[in-house]
Amino acid sequence: MESLKELYKIGCGPSSSHTMGPRKAADQFNKLYPQASSFQVTLYGSLAATGKGHLTDYTLREAFYPKPLEVTFDTKTVMPKHPNALTLRALDQAGHIIGEKVVYSIGGGAIRDDENFGKQINSIYPHHSMDEILQYTSEKRMLLWEYVEEFEGEDIWEYLALVWDNMKDTMARGLKKRGVLPGSLNLECKAQRYLYKAENSPQYLRRMNNLFSYALACAEENASGGIVVTAPTCGSCGVVPAVCRIVQEIYEFEDNTIIRALATASLFGNMAKANASISGAEVGCQGEIGVACAMAAAATCQLEGGDNKRIEYAAEMGLEHHLGLTCDPIDGLVQIPCIERNALAASRALDCATYALMSDGHNRVSYDAVLATMMQTGKDMNQAYRETAQGGLAQFFKEKFLGK
Repeated sequence: MESLKELYKIGCGPSSSHTMGPRKAADQFNKLYPQASSFQVTLYGSLAATGKGHLTDYTLREAFYPKPLEVTFDTKTVMPKHPNALTLRALDQAGHIIGEKVVYSIGGGAIRDDENFGKQINSIYPHHSMDEILQYTSEKRMLLWEYVEEFEGEDIWEYLALVWDNMKDTMARGLKKRGVLPGSLNLECKAQRYLYKAENSPQYLRRMNNLFSYALACAEENASGGIVVTAPTCGSCGVVPAVCRIVQEIYEFEDNTIIRALATASLFGNMAKANASISGAEVGCQGEIGVACAMAAAATCQLEGGDNKRIEYAAEMGLEHHLGLTCDPIDGLVQIPCIERNALAASRALDCATYALMSDGHNRVSYDAVLATMMQTGKDMNQAYRETAQGGLAQFFKEKFLGK
């Protein structure tokens, strides 16, 4: 597995696959051809189908500015290696191609080209499954966050402190935001209203409404193109922060305790990246919201005193009960159903942690098995349900309410 720095990335929404990944590819390509007079980019698969709603063309124009850029949306071509693909071309003054490269945006802002596709570029962890990690930590009598420190080094805590600070900042901005989100749906920002209702709710409802408001704040900030932390993606960025904040408030934990929980959560997100996928275009929303729920459940279980095996059980349930979840963004926007899913997955993460804590810690289905199932389910899933905005809610809502 790669460093958790490749999982928790700080950047602009609304989509790590559609904005952060293509922007990184464009920046790298631009540096390769400083002599170019103009550029062309062809988007394929999901990048083409939902690129406009995800602001892919906008972020690409920013990357190549002030040089001219022609963007082509090829919705009919699906590249064989990954559905999120783009071809970048550099042109001279006469319009001749002087450079060309195919890049794949594989999820969470990560990119690969033909040479390194399928490879982990900066692998620092020696183990390749959660079962191996559990065996190693059992033999060494170490906690999961200590395992992260062993292979990441002590400097990782400074980075995770930055991650947590950014998560809190995102929530703070989102809770102040009012009005309507950008795009065709005219969707109202709800985080502030949920927070107000939480403050005026009975005690037994207050914490749940607070949790919803925190998750909505992050998801709405992402939908507005604000700065978020991928956990594991932009579209699922609200689950982990919301859960960590509500647990911190309940138990009055210091930030260092939360940061250790983020380290543990990263193992389950990283394992999903390495052995399955966190790309909605490849496996549907189970790879985004499902993995986010698993990460949040693991963090919560640790914070509430769970041992390594129960932490793994909580994460396994968080993903298992999102298996088959489609990615069907209405009008290609990361708004409906994406924003609500952050809030509800945060609630489910708490349930999974509680269930695991009450158990004997011996679950029949492992996290590794659920990852393999998730990947196969994604492969079997009809392409219309994998971030193309052509099936599911995206199809029926568009026909009935948008008249498209």
